[in-house]
Amino acid sequence: MSEYNPPVKEMSFILNDVLGFEHDDLDRETVEAVLDEAAKLASTVLAPLNKIGDLQGAKLIDGQVETADGFKEAYKAYCEGGWNAVPFDEQYGGQALPWALAFPVQEMWQGANMAFGLCPLLNQGAVEAISSHGSDEQKSKYLPKLISGEWSGTMNITESGAGSDLGLISAKADKQNDGSYKITGQKIFITYGDHDMSDNIIHLVLARTPDAPEDVKGLSLFIVPKILDDGSKNSLECIGLEHKLGIHASPTCTMDFCGATGYLIGDENSGLKYMFTMMNNARLCVGLQGVAIAERAYQAAHNYANERVQGKSLNSGERVPIAQHADVRRMLLDMKSRIIAGRLMSYSAALELDNSSNIAPFLTPIVKSFCTDMAVEIASTGIQVHGGMGFIEESGAAQYYRDARILPIYEGTNGIQALDLVFRKIIHDGGEVAFSYIKEMEGLVEQSKLDNLISKTNRILELAKDKKMDEIAWMSSPYLKAFGIIIGAALIEKAARKNETFQCDKGISLKDIKDFYNANILP
Repeated sequence: MSEYNPPVKEMSFILNDVLGFEHDDLDRETVEAVLDEAAKLASTVLAPLNKIGDLQGAKLIDGQVETADGFKEAYKAYCEGGWNAVPFDEQYGGQALPWALAFPVQEMWQGANMAFGLCPLLNQGAVEAISSHGSDEQKSKYLPKLISGEWSGTMNITESGAGSDLGLISAKADKQNDGSYKITGQKIFITYGDHDMSDNIIHLVLARTPDAPEDVKGLSLFIVPKILDDGSKNSLECIGLEHKLGIHASPTCTMDFCGATGYLIGDENSGLKYMFTMMNNARLCVGLQGVAIAERAYQAAHNYANERVQGKSLNSGERVPIAQHADVRRMLLDMKSRIIAGRLMSYSAALELDNSSNIAPFLTPIVKSFCTDMAVEIASTGIQVHGGMGFIEESGAAQYYRDARILPIYEGTNGIQALDLVFRKIIHDGGEVAFSYIKEMEGLVEQSKLDNLISKTNRILELAKDKKMDEIAWMSSPYLKAFGIIIGAALIEKAARKNETFQCDKGISLKDIKDFYNANILP
C-alpha cells in the first residue's frame, strides 16, 4: 500500500499564485502552515487507516454501528485539532476560514481516507442547512456541537422507492401539541447514519406532513436527533448496512424512523429548497473527493512505476523501471494533467463560493462531473500502470478504483448534473453566466473551441424556445463534459503563464502538463 503525501507545494501554488487568493488575516506563510499541519494528520493518522477500514468495514452489532479499528481515535484527533471547525461561523465555535483554504485541507482528508472523510463532509452539509434556514434557537442548540465535532450530522433523503425522484418520498411527519413532529418511515443509503465516533447524530430528514401538496412541493425538512435532550434514545435505528463495492469503512445505513421526535426547520413544504443548501455544497465537495482519490491513485502508480524494473530501455538496452517506458510515461502524464485541471477547477469554485458569486452555482455541476469522472478514469489507469499487481488487492490500486466508483453516482448522478447545468443554469438565465464565463476564457483557449461552445449553448437556448426538452437532455452530458474539458485547458494555460517551469512532479513541469493536455485531452 503506497504512502500518501499531500501535494502541499502544488496546492499552495494553485491557490496563491494562479488563483490569486487573498485574505486580510491569512498571508502566504500562514496558509502554508495550515496546509502543512493538515498534511501531517492526513499522512500519519488517516492514511494508515485506509486499508484497515477497507478490510474491516463498519459492522452493525446489537443495533449499534461500530467503525473500523482506529477510526474513533482518528476522529478524536481530527476534532481536537480544530479541523472540523475550519469553514464555519465563529459565533458558534468555527474558525471562519474561507472555503478557498478549506478545500485543499479537505482534499487531504479525502485523499488520505475517503471513507473517513465522508463523516465530516455530511456534517458540513448539516451545518450549512441549519446555519442558513434554522431558527436562532436551533442554531444555538445544534451548531456549536456540530462544529466542534462532538455531534455529527447526516442527510436523510433517499428511500427505496424514491432515489433521484424526490417527489416519491413517502416518509411522514405528524405535528404534535408541543410543536414537535413524529417522523415515520425508512431511509436508505444514509452515510454515517449510525456510528460510534460522535456523542450524538443529528439527522436532517425530508418528510411530508399529512396535508402537504403532492410531489416535491410537499416536502419539509426536520432535525431528528439520535439522542434527545433528556438523554433518552429517539425512536429511530439503523436496521441494516449495505455491502458495497467500495468505501467499506463508511457505514451506509438503512434508517428506520418509528415515530421519532423531530423539529421542523423553517417553514413546512420548503424542505427541498433547504436541502439544496446541503446538496450544492456537498456536490462541490464530491468533486473535490474526485481530485483527492485521483491524486492518491496517481501517487501509488507513480511510485510503483519508479520501483518496478521490467523490460529494456529502447535507447540503452538496459533493464529499467517501467516509468522510463514511453507508454507508462504517457499514462502518468495523462493522470497528472487531468488532476491538475480538476484541482484548478475545484479551488476556483471555492473562491467563487467565498465571493458569493453566481459563478459558483454554475460551476457546481461541472466540477462535480468532471472531477468524479476523471477520478474513475485515473484510478483505472492506475491499475493499468500496476499491471497484474493492480488487479491484486495487496497493491491497493484496486481499492482506489472501488472507492472512486461511487463518486459519479452519489449527490446526484453525473447525468443529473448535466440536466442541472442545461435546465437550471443555462436556460434559466438565457445563458448569461455561461457566456460571461466563456468570455473570461478568451485568449486562454484557442478560439475555435470557445466558438463551438458558444454555438452549442445557443443551440440549447433555441431548443428551449421550441420546447424540445428531450433533445436538450440528449445533448446535456456531452455538453457538460466539453465545458469541463475546456475550462481545464483555460485554467492550465493560466497556471502555466504564472510559472511554466513549476514542477508538478519530478520531471513534469507545468509546460509539460499544458502541452500534453492541449494535444491529447482538449481535442
